[in-house]
Amino acid sequence: MEIKWYIGLAVALFCIGVTGVLTRRNAIIVFMCIELMLNAVNLLLVAFSKMHALAAPATADFVTRASEAQVFVFFIMVVAAAEVSVGLAIIVMLYRNTHSVDVNFLNRLKN
Repeated sequence: MEIKWYIGLAVALFCIGVTGVLTRRNAIIVFMCIELMLNAVNLLLVAFSKMHALAAPATADFVTRASEAQVFVFFIMVVAAAEVSVGLAIIVMLYRNTHSVDVNFLNRLKN
């Protein structure tokens, strides 16, 4: 499969995520769209890693360097999971106090 299909899919996923973050008011949907954007970046990292590994000679040192992007993706997924757990805890506390998960309501909490 050519790299342009991976790039197209990742760009489409990222654009859907950006659109969701900018247009939605529900905090849970905003977090889902942020995760969608992170997964688009992860897809590109893995696709470029695979493309780079297929284009170069098969040496043991190069295979180790080619898999570094996949390890980086794993760490991105771990950080994203931690971010979601903290974000969902904040959303639950917001809902308990205000009975709403509307992002615009957070502006009223400043006063």
